Amino acid sequence: MLEYIPYGKTGYFNQLVTDFLADAPQIRPFYTYSSVRPDFTAAIEARQQFNTPRAALVAALQQQYESLEPMQAVQDNISRLANPQTFTVTTAHQPNIFTGYLYFVYKILQAVKLCQELQQQYPQHHFVPVYYMGSEDADLDELGSIYLEGKTLTWAAGQQGAVGRMHPDGLAQLIGQIKDTLGYAPHAGELITLLQKAYLEHRNIQEATLYLVHALFGRYGLVVLVPDNPALKRLYIPVMKDELFHQASHHIVNNTLEQLGAHYKVQANPREINLFYLQDGMRERIVQEGDQWKVLHTSLKFDAAGLEKELESNPERFSPNVILRGMFQETVLPNIAFIGGGGEIAYWLELKALFAHYGVPYPVLLLRNSLLLTDELSAQRLDKLGITTAELFATTDDIVNAYVKKHTNAALVLKDEYAAIEKLYDSLEEKARSIDVTLVASAGAERSRALKSIGKLEHKFLRAEKKKFAWQTDQIKQVKNKLFPGGSLQERKENFMPWYAAEGPAFLDRVLAALTPVTDQFTIIR
Repeated sequence: MLEYIPYGKTGYFNQLVTDFLADAPQIRPFYTYSSVRPDFTAAIEARQQFNTPRAALVAALQQQYESLEPMQAVQDNISRLANPQTFTVTTAHQPNIFTGYLYFVYKILQAVKLCQELQQQYPQHHFVPVYYMGSEDADLDELGSIYLEGKTLTWAAGQQGAVGRMHPDGLAQLIGQIKDTLGYAPHAGELITLLQKAYLEHRNIQEATLYLVHALFGRYGLVVLVPDNPALKRLYIPVMKDELFHQASHHIVNNTLEQLGAHYKVQANPREINLFYLQDGMRERIVQEGDQWKVLHTSLKFDAAGLEKELESNPERFSPNVILRGMFQETVLPNIAFIGGGGEIAYWLELKALFAHYGVPYPVLLLRNSLLLTDELSAQRLDKLGITTAELFATTDDIVNAYVKKHTNAALVLKDEYAAIEKLYDSLEEKARSIDVTLVASAGAERSRALKSIGKLEHKFLRAEKKKFAWQTDQIKQVKNKLFPGGSLQERKENFMPWYAAEGPAFLDRVLAALTPVTDQFTIIR
């Protein structure tokens, strides 16, 4: 059973996201297509005008997949990318160990679902779901932990640089802890075997993640793109060269930020040069000082001729940051839609003018689907209490207070008393005004004190009455903590593995069936 709640009523999404979903006038100029009524026909036509490097993309993907077990759906989709009538729907995420958060699964399946729906709407075209792996991200603190059954498991990697290039040393111990945690769930054995093959039989994290994602989602035809690839980076040399020598993005994006910043908090600030220098164990910013370009925290430096030669010879050593990454993705893929979380949407809104400057089509932007998975025991408890799942989005205190007020026999809300106080002091203020107008302020101050006293009494009444609802309060807290771990949305904290261990691949099918690729509603799966 599915329930829905508007994102804006959950209390877990900021104003930028809710305005984006409402196509609010102050945010609408910063993206091309409506967020909830997108014109996919126009997006396809815009993409057809762009010379996507399809042959180079297909060749790079075929090489990338050489060592993987072939899946017909994936091979067919890679071949189709050579066809000018094929387009992609892309989501992006870093290679968090063991996939990281639940929403990693949701984003990928949403791309799959949207492709299925577009295929029905536009049978003359083909649509391929793509997971773009942000393997050059260096934030190990974010990527190296998972939360599983109430515990945080952290990888002591002891390495630096791009996480995708890190060796998976030490992950065998974590897999052992996962095995102990999942116990004897029906599909735990096959999941542990999959993790062992992925992380213990591959050279680095990006190859391990490619293997894992291919094994989980390949049957849906999902194509994984690992951008840490010399052939793909070569396609982006013109933009990277312009960035190194003319630094247009800094000026263009800052102009957008001035306008966007009037309404919202800025997500990502551009640097003068929005490229990192990338080698094993190192990913450092490139800065220009006079007529030299330096790699921070290293002894590396180049003059203009040396830098150009380095870029032409080794494009894989240059890594776009968040300002240039999206345009790289849209340059190499025949993409029409990008699915991202609130933070990703926020920085994509900074980039429309940059895309226009370089003549790259700006895709349909879609907020990723958010889901709440309720377990059977929690659902039973809620039914017994007469509380809807949607009501759980309030704070625990608010849920308990509302429950007590609804079920008590005592008059806990002192509406009549407040009204009586207001009436009394209205009369007293009138008298004060007739005697001496300066006494009105004194009467007003006494009114405030009296109302505050009534408020304190009301709070004490509620606190005393709550003691009579001790077991219900305990049940509410247990369900809330289970479904909103650490006070966070489940999908931003939990990992997919407990559900997969219980249900196997059917879990992914169940989520896929529940998704609505274009929506402004949060989905609850009962």
